[in-house]
Parts: sequence; structure tokens; C-alpha cells
Amino acid sequence: MRTTPQPRPRETRLRGSRGRGVRLRRAAALVSTLALTAVLAGCGSPSGGGAVARTYPWHTRIVSTTFWVGEVFDPDADDGSQVYSTYDDDWQGSYGGCDGVIVKRICQTERRTAGNGYFPVHMKPKENPFYLDVPYDDVNDRTGFRDRDRVVPWAGDTAYRKHRGDDGFSYLKNRWVQLTKDGRTCYGQVQDAGPGTYHDSAYVFGSTNARPANKRYNGAGVDVSPALNGCLYYAELDGEDDRIAWRFIEADKVPNGPWRRVITTSQVSQ
Repeated sequence: MRTTPQPRPRETRLRGSRGRGVRLRRAAALVSTLALTAVLAGCGSPSGGGAVARTYPWHTRIVSTTFWVGEVFDPDADDGSQVYSTYDDDWQGSYGGCDGVIVKRICQTERRTAGNGYFPVHMKPKENPFYLDVPYDDVNDRTGFRDRDRVVPWAGDTAYRKHRGDDGFSYLKNRWVQLTKDGRTCYGQVQDAGPGTYHDSAYVFGSTNARPANKRYNGAGVDVSPALNGCLYYAELDGEDDRIAWRFIEADKVPNGPWRRVITTSQVSQ
């Protein structure tokens, strides 16, 4: 059962909420006959990649906001709660609770430090605290689901192509991302969709460094977890002014670090 959202106090909302995790009606199963833009040899993995000889383009100067499991920033919006994600109807339960600190029954964010690997201070996560979203929902968004076999670069990899037409399986969930800011590099896994838009394939998968289609929240193109916020030394805990560069990366290219202590492998749960 979906947890009833509790609103964030008005005084804690910063410059408007960030939309992500769209909860549209699940698309009917379709079998795509569209040709892939590029099908490369290799064996991908549903948990985030495999031994695939593929590199992905950088997206630079991207405005990033911060979100966290258990956050409720707009209880009246379909995509206003991080109690659930677009891929998990009980994200907070799967994760192990509020990814922060409970203050007056409200799940608030908290500053993370290198001393404990940027992990949460007040709870023990069951899933990777280094998570993020990108504005492409390949399960619940009708356009995203319809087009995913055409636009997702790894859609032709063995572990993914067998799931064509399966709206209970995401090509995006658990994929690894490399992020940089001011000379620092950290890594995280995709666990939600947003901000603001949900099938922005030109930006998410394009090779021309296109700007995000989203115009809200200072034109943000990615939301990151508190762990990534701390790891990348964001200026604000919950702001809209930090800028980063990011790209997808195959799992076997992700170096050791705190982001590998707990790796999320669960698939869609709705």
C-alpha cells in the first residue's frame, strides 16, 4: 500500500519543488519493431552494465537539484513524493526508511561527509545511497516506453533485448552514472525519473550535449541523492544552483569507492 504523503512545511521549500517520479498509468505492453540507432556487440547486465565496449557522451554544465528517499515536497502532485519512485511503489520501504532525519514526522535531508563514506547518519540503507534520476521514464511514461528500444543505447544488449515489450522491466533502473564537479568525481545508480520531464531522449541519450527540455527548477537536468550531494561538495543541501557534468558508464568501469558498498539490483516493483 502506498504511504500517505506528509507535506513539507512551507518554510522549508526552496524556490519551488522539483518534479520527478511520474506516476502515469502503466503503458500497455508493446513489442517495438523500430530499428536501434546503434546495436553494439557485448553482453549487458540488468543490474547496471557488463563487459560492453562502449563509452557514453558527457552532458556538461547541467543544473542539478537534490532529492532523497522519503522526501515529500508537494503532496498534491502526482510526482511530488519520494516515498515512492517511478520504478518502486514502496521505495522508502525498499530503501530501509527515510534517507535523512525525521524532524516532527517529516523526512528531512542532512549533510553527508567523507568520514562515513557519505552514508546516512540516522539509518542503515538497504539499497545504494548513491542514487540519482534522469528525465527518462522507460516504464510508466507512454512515450518513454514506446521509444526505449530505439533510443536507449544498451537496448540491444543480451540482458535487455529479451525484455522488449515488458513494462515490468526497466532499461534505466540501476544503470551506473559518472558525475563530476569542480575536479571531483563520484558515481551513482539511476533509481527514478525526472526532473520535470520524462522522455527527454535527445538530452539523456544524445551525443550533442543538448540542453535538458525541462524549464522548471532553474532548468535542472538531474536530481542527486544526499550522498552524491556530499561527495560532489554541493554548495547547498537542497538548492538549484549547482552544476555538474555526467555520463552513463558500464558497471565494470566503476572504480571502488563508497558507492560500491551497497549496490542496488532490484527491478521494477509496482
